[in-house]
Amino acid sequence: MKVEARLFLGVALFFWLCAIAYALWSHADQHHVEVVGVAGLILSGGLVGIPGGFFWFVSRRIDPRPEDRSDAEIAEAAGEMGFFSPSSYWPITLAAAASVMGLALAFVQVWLLVVGVLGLRFAIGGLL
Repeated sequence: MKVEARLFLGVALFFWLCAIAYALWSHADQHHVEVVGVAGLILSGGLVGIPGGFFWFVSRRIDPRPEDRSDAEIAEAAGEMGFFSPSSYWPITLAAAASVMGLALAFVQVWLLVVGVLGLRFAIGGLL
Protein backbone atom coordinates (compact mmCIF):
# COMPACT_ATOMS: atom_id res chain seq x y z
CA MET A 1 0.00 0.00 0.00
CA LYS A 2 2.96 2.32 0.40
CA VAL A 3 3.50 2.46 -3.35
CA GLU A 4 -0.09 3.52 -3.93
CA ALA A 5 0.06 6.07 -1.11
CA ARG A 6 3.22 7.65 -2.51
CA LEU A 7 1.72 7.75 -6.00
CA PHE A 8 -1.54 9.43 -4.99
CA LEU A 9 0.03 11.81 -2.49
CA GLY A 10 2.69 12.75 -5.03
CA VAL A 11 0.02 13.65 -7.58
CA ALA A 12 -1.87 15.63 -4.92
CA LEU A 13 1.29 17.54 -4.05
CA PHE A 14 1.84 18.23 -7.77
CA PHE A 15 -1.69 19.67 -8.09
CA TRP A 16 -1.19 21.91 -5.05
CA LEU A 17 2.16 23.17 -6.33
CA CYS A 18 0.55 23.83 -9.70
CA ALA A 19 -2.21 25.79 -7.94
CA ILE A 20 0.37 28.02 -6.27
CA ALA A 21 2.29 28.51 -9.51
CA TYR A 22 -0.94 29.20 -11.42
CA ALA A 23 -2.06 31.76 -8.86
CA LEU A 24 1.28 33.58 -9.02
CA TRP A 25 1.38 33.42 -12.80
CA SER A 26 -2.18 34.69 -13.29
CA HIS A 27 -1.58 37.49 -10.79
CA ALA A 28 1.57 38.57 -12.59
CA ASP A 29 -0.09 38.40 -16.01
CA GLN A 30 -3.58 39.80 -15.32
CA HIS A 31 -3.01 41.67 -12.02
CA HIS A 32 -5.60 39.49 -10.29
CA VAL A 33 -5.75 35.81 -9.38
CA GLU A 34 -7.89 33.66 -11.66
CA VAL A 35 -9.99 32.01 -8.96
CA VAL A 36 -11.66 29.19 -10.90
CA GLY A 37 -8.42 27.59 -12.06
CA VAL A 38 -6.80 27.86 -8.64
CA ALA A 39 -9.87 26.42 -6.94
CA GLY A 40 -10.03 23.59 -9.49
CA LEU A 41 -6.38 22.67 -8.92
CA ILE A 42 -6.73 22.82 -5.12
CA LEU A 43 -9.87 20.67 -5.20
CA SER A 44 -8.26 18.21 -7.65
CA GLY A 45 -5.33 17.85 -5.26
CA GLY A 46 -7.73 17.25 -2.39
CA LEU A 47 -9.67 14.70 -4.41
CA VAL A 48 -6.50 12.76 -5.24
CA GLY A 49 -5.26 13.21 -1.67
CA ILE A 50 -8.24 11.36 -0.18
CA PRO A 51 -7.30 7.90 -1.53
CA GLY A 52 -3.64 8.72 -0.93
CA GLY A 53 -4.35 9.43 2.73
CA PHE A 54 -6.43 6.27 2.97
CA PHE A 55 -3.67 4.13 1.46
CA TRP A 56 -1.09 5.74 3.76
CA PHE A 57 -3.34 5.08 6.78
CA VAL A 58 -3.86 1.44 5.79
CA SER A 59 -0.18 0.85 4.96
CA ARG A 60 0.81 1.68 8.53
CA ARG A 61 -1.56 -0.93 9.93
CA ILE A 62 -0.83 -3.96 7.72
CA ASP A 63 2.32 -5.99 7.12
CA PRO A 64 4.38 -4.92 4.11
CA ARG A 65 3.30 -6.61 0.91
CA PRO A 66 5.86 -7.94 -1.60
CA GLU A 67 5.18 -4.85 -3.74
CA ASP A 68 6.29 -2.63 -0.86
CA ARG A 69 9.64 -4.34 -0.26
CA SER A 70 12.64 -3.85 -2.52
CA ASP A 71 14.12 -7.28 -1.64
CA ALA A 72 10.97 -9.26 -2.50
CA GLU A 73 10.90 -12.05 -5.06
CA ILE A 74 8.26 -12.39 -7.77
CA ALA A 75 7.15 -15.75 -6.40
CA GLU A 76 6.13 -14.16 -3.08
CA ALA A 77 3.20 -12.44 -4.77
CA ALA A 78 1.89 -15.68 -6.31
CA GLY A 79 -1.29 -17.26 -5.10
CA GLU A 80 -4.97 -16.52 -4.89
CA MET A 81 -5.83 -12.83 -4.98
CA GLY A 82 -9.45 -13.25 -3.89
CA PHE A 83 -12.83 -14.34 -5.20
CA PHE A 84 -14.28 -12.52 -8.17
CA SER A 85 -17.71 -13.33 -9.52
CA PRO A 86 -17.45 -14.80 -13.03
CA SER A 87 -20.43 -12.90 -14.42
CA SER A 88 -23.38 -10.82 -13.37
CA TYR A 89 -26.24 -9.15 -15.22
CA TRP A 90 -26.90 -6.63 -12.46
CA PRO A 91 -24.50 -3.93 -13.71
CA ILE A 92 -26.36 -3.89 -17.05
CA THR A 93 -29.68 -3.64 -15.18
CA LEU A 94 -28.26 -0.79 -13.11
CA ALA A 95 -27.12 1.05 -16.24
CA ALA A 96 -30.50 0.56 -17.91
CA ALA A 97 -32.35 1.94 -14.88
CA ALA A 98 -30.00 4.94 -14.74
CA SER A 99 -30.59 5.51 -18.45
CA VAL A 100 -34.35 5.46 -17.93
CA MET A 101 -33.93 8.03 -15.16
CA GLY A 102 -31.79 10.19 -17.44
CA LEU A 103 -34.40 10.05 -20.19
CA ALA A 104 -37.11 10.92 -17.66
CA LEU A 105 -35.17 13.96 -16.53
CA ALA A 106 -34.40 15.00 -20.12
CA PHE A 107 -38.05 14.84 -21.20
CA VAL A 108 -39.49 15.96 -17.81
CA GLN A 109 -41.61 12.84 -17.36
CA VAL A 110 -42.33 12.28 -13.67
CA TRP A 111 -43.96 8.88 -14.19
CA LEU A 112 -40.88 7.63 -16.06
CA LEU A 113 -38.66 8.98 -13.28
CA VAL A 114 -40.66 6.94 -10.76
CA VAL A 115 -40.22 3.83 -12.93
CA GLY A 116 -36.49 4.54 -13.19
CA VAL A 117 -36.11 5.02 -9.44
CA LEU A 118 -37.93 1.76 -8.76
CA GLY A 119 -35.76 -0.01 -11.32
CA LEU A 120 -32.66 1.52 -9.80
CA ARG A 121 -33.62 0.35 -6.32
CA PHE A 122 -34.30 -3.14 -7.70
CA ALA A 123 -30.95 -3.22 -9.52
CA ILE A 124 -29.02 -1.98 -6.47
CA GLY A 125 -30.69 -4.65 -4.36
CA GLY A 126 -29.75 -7.31 -6.89
CA LEU A 127 -26.21 -6.03 -7.14
CA LEU A 128 -25.75 -6.19 -3.39
